[in-house]
Amino acid sequence: FLKSHGGRVDDISIYGQESNPTTWRLAAMNLAIRGFSADLGKEPADTFARDQFPDLKFDFIMANPPFNISDWGGEKYESDTRWKFGRPPVSNANYAWLQHMLWKLRPGGQAGVVLANGSMNSNQSGEGQIREAMVRGDVVEVMISLPGQLFLNTQIPVCLWFLTNDKTMKGRDRRGETLFIDARQLGTMETRVLKVFTDEDIAKIRDTVQSWK
Repeated sequence: FLKSHGGRVDDISIYGQESNPTTWRLAAMNLAIRGFSADLGKEPADTFARDQFPDLKFDFIMANPPFNISDWGGEKYESDTRWKFGRPPVSNANYAWLQHMLWKLRPGGQAGVVLANGSMNSNQSGEGQIREAMVRGDVVEVMISLPGQLFLNTQIPVCLWFLTNDKTMKGRDRRGETLFIDARQLGTMETRVLKVFTDEDIAKIRDTVQSWK
């Protein structure tokens, strides 16, 4: 991505957080092999409980959090300042992840979050009210529904949430608008169990979003 835009690896600063020690080390090694310097925090740590970058906000956030996780310690965060749009249910962290990402954005920042499709229509423990508050609060910019079989570790279909805290930046004034894209028919089966998106599939989605913005 950097090279295609005429950039260099030191043009960006990379930060990350991960609670699993093995994944944390693999991420550090992965970045080092590709020549990136990155700060993944002093140690593996729970994102909700021990933010490794408490004083930092970010221009761009990409996250693939665990889907529908129930053991995230939600009972400990009764009136957390991150829950601007409503307290997430103790039984499911999906809306905790979304609101945490929003909390970590700089003004005009953008976040892309991968979640299970159920996050778009679940109403358990008030999730519907949180979702409505987020849409009415103009922080949900683009929603993309994807087909199943895109991952090796799960067959379920997923969706992409693209969030921002300022719809007047990086394009025209988009306040009051949310773009929904149904991409469930895109993709090509590479094997019996794995579907992949071609460059053309990705370009179709990207160009649609860019023309809308």
